[in-house]
Amino acid sequence: MGRRALVRMGLAAAIAASFALPAWAERIAVSTGDAIQEIVDLASESDVVVLERGEHRGPIRITSRVTVEGEPGAILVGPGKGSVVTVSAPGAVVRGLIIRGSGRDSEKMDAGVFVEKTAAGAIVEGNRIEGNLYGIYLHGAENSVARGNEIVGIREGRVNEAGNGISVWNATGAKVLDNSVRFGRDGIFVITSKRNVFSGNRFRDLRFAIHYMYTNDSEITDNVSVDNAVGFALMFSSRLKITGNVSDGDRDHGFLFNYANGSQITGNTVLGRLQPAERWNTGGTRGKDDKEHGLPAPDSSEVAQGPDARPGPTKCVFIYNANQNRFRDNWFEGCEIGIHFTAGSERNEMVGNAFIRNRNQVKYVSTRYLDWSKDGRGNYWSDNPAFDLNGDGLGDGAYRPNDLVDRVLWTAPQAKVLMNSPAVQVIRWAQAQFPALLPGGVVDSRPLMAPPRRPQPAAGGRP
Repeated sequence: MGRRALVRMGLAAAIAASFALPAWAERIAVSTGDAIQEIVDLASESDVVVLERGEHRGPIRITSRVTVEGEPGAILVGPGKGSVVTVSAPGAVVRGLIIRGSGRDSEKMDAGVFVEKTAAGAIVEGNRIEGNLYGIYLHGAENSVARGNEIVGIREGRVNEAGNGISVWNATGAKVLDNSVRFGRDGIFVITSKRNVFSGNRFRDLRFAIHYMYTNDSEITDNVSVDNAVGFALMFSSRLKITGNVSDGDRDHGFLFNYANGSQITGNTVLGRLQPAERWNTGGTRGKDDKEHGLPAPDSSEVAQGPDARPGPTKCVFIYNANQNRFRDNWFEGCEIGIHFTAGSERNEMVGNAFIRNRNQVKYVSTRYLDWSKDGRGNYWSDNPAFDLNGDGLGDGAYRPNDLVDRVLWTAPQAKVLMNSPAVQVIRWAQAQFPALLPGGVVDSRPLMAPPRRPQPAAGGRP
């Protein structure tokens, strides 16, 4: 290679480096005991303020486009009042810190990192944020990003009085990616926003993993929820793309749709698991929270009885007045109820889903008929005793998950004592021989004889 070519390569490398870090940018080291706020205020645009290993005293406010970064073991501790880090500058970055010591005032939204409306495009990444009221609060900051953080919320006290791991308010285009959230109220709570992306996050020991309110045209993809009260609560929102998420052993619902419309729900998995009885007697979404969200009170007849354990969740999917949604290629296994439809939910499409070993595959009480098949393809039902004599992969007869006896049991749970009586057996035999006796409800006219391939979670797995 000639000298001229080497010179060109050197110039190209220099130009590339200038784009990555402006020539005037500096790395400013901060020792423990230094006045961090003064150093941050004096830093120039694009400077990197590096907190050395050890404990540093906050709070700090970032008012210019700088990066505040921590060496491994750098801890920033607030005074127990207000937010520990407040970001007001567009494009500012908070990275690699252990952040503790926010206040506990929910009205003032005290947080480990509070990103204000003026901080469009700010980035909060790679931090461990522990013991704060809110972990990260994206408060109106458009196109801001919370990425790769480990958030451990408040463990003591009532769950509903803790803050959220990540809160998003009116932050158009904000992204929450690859974070781990444990303890506190909700993993991610978003309200009055749009065009958000929540992807690759992991949640555990919370009320709701992801809680959507009045947020449209957004994506929830490849998130994992384990051992929360509810996995994914999607309310008063439209045109969502919900793909590749996992709810594993969540208590009440894997997915809850309340006035959520026009969304695509594809390739998600809900898994029920036996849980210790004490888990079902603490915190959660029952009572006050159900009333606040306009949901009906829980029906005790839906909960398996017994002193030791019961499957979780109660419902793989609960659909309450949610319309025109498309459920395709999802896997619902091991719940008390696979899908519960109620409150006038209309024009929802159910095709290619697998309903595996749910105690009741469907709960839908109505005189109307809903055919859960389309274009010659229905769903897989693990309790379907049908034959496939022509080998086309479809059952030779329609599948009906509910019958007249189910309707009686749902309206009068005391009738369970008659389940093994000859009268009930005669009614069910008559319905099998004369389908015209069956009430309205869900019917799958093209049931699948084999389950579709179970969706695989994205890299990262369980938290």
